[in-house]
Amino acid sequence: MDQQAILAVAIFLVIYALIISEKIHRTIVAMSGGILMILFGVVDQETALHHVDFNTLGLLTGMMIIVAITAETGLFKYIAIWSAKKVHGDPVKILIVLSVLTAVASAFLDNVTTVLLMVPVTFSITRQLRVPTIPYLLSQIFASNIGGTATLIGDPPNIMIGSAVKELTFMAFITNLAPVCLLILAVTIAILAFWYRKDLKTNPQLKQGIMALDEREEIRDSKLLRKCLIVLTLTIGGFFLHQLLHIESATVALSGAFLLLLLTGEHYLENALTKVEWTTIFFFIGLFALVSGLVETGVISKLAEYAITLTGADVTKTSMLILWLSAIASAFIDNIPFVATMIPMIQDMGSMGVTNLDPLWWSLSLGACLGGNGTLIGASANVIVAGMAAKEGQHISFLKFLGVGFPLMILSIVISTIYVYLRYLL
Repeated sequence: MDQQAILAVAIFLVIYALIISEKIHRTIVAMSGGILMILFGVVDQETALHHVDFNTLGLLTGMMIIVAITAETGLFKYIAIWSAKKVHGDPVKILIVLSVLTAVASAFLDNVTTVLLMVPVTFSITRQLRVPTIPYLLSQIFASNIGGTATLIGDPPNIMIGSAVKELTFMAFITNLAPVCLLILAVTIAILAFWYRKDLKTNPQLKQGIMALDEREEIRDSKLLRKCLIVLTLTIGGFFLHQLLHIESATVALSGAFLLLLLTGEHYLENALTKVEWTTIFFFIGLFALVSGLVETGVISKLAEYAITLTGADVTKTSMLILWLSAIASAFIDNIPFVATMIPMIQDMGSMGVTNLDPLWWSLSLGACLGGNGTLIGASANVIVAGMAAKEGQHISFLKFLGVGFPLMILSIVISTIYVYLRYLL
């Protein structure tokens, strides 16, 4: 390994350790790492920028703008209250319904946005029923990560994989990942509903309180709602057709965002842009620049060679290695930098004799997204829900989460292993 490669690895490991430690904000750390790669001459500025995936950034930004404006209509609160009334205020059925809603929303919005919208409603409903909130919050965390796994736009790792591999379209993600995600979601919700059934009991008077709520009062602006629903329908339709239209997914998301801004007027522009998670966007930019150092110095291709030697270029062994490694790693470290490192590695495997890369991509997606359910720090949605719960005086400890999340995550990876093997490798 030459001097530049050693320097690239050293910078990468120090930055990765700082991201895991959470002592300094991950965006500051990632950007610093990307800048260090340029300052030390590992890559030049132009090369680093060439490695920044603007399709991922555009897709995230576009969807964040659409969701920020739609949230102002009160649509999400309306749906939650309407659903709770449909099951007549039964606490266990509400847990199931809110989990399914969270999973579906996370498939088409990003899961961080989904939990930000769902958690306040959940607190409102559980207060009225006087039942513990933690079971609902845990089920929504798990559902958001499972739902986000099912589509191209549901979880950042999928956005990154879809951007790197043009053949993996929006429809390809749904047809390959949605079936196993539905199965994992059903199993997870069934276990949680059974486990917490004795804690989730209330009396008929409190149920009547839920039935007395008027969900229509939550819709603050029906005119804006109509515009948002039209644009959301067009945008999701665009994702289904983006390959046929030869348009990148970022173009679809940004077209939807700015069409909505055209329809709603400029007074929504500033507020929508403040709701964009710029810290996440810059985290990605720093990360891509950081990984560019490993790619350009040949470190990634060396790792790919080692993995191929380990598995003998056997697709089955390589897929299983990626699936389980991704899941365990993503439970303890941020799955975004992990996936950013794995993508060029799998691409290099393709040029080294692994003929069918599809099982490897689906294994990476399932492992990285579902692995986030393993620990409290495994995914951004987990950390955000824990933070929101703490503000309400509800503490979700690392060990408490681990006791529930890790066994469920392992079960989901066992189901994924059987699915990947039967569908792609048999």
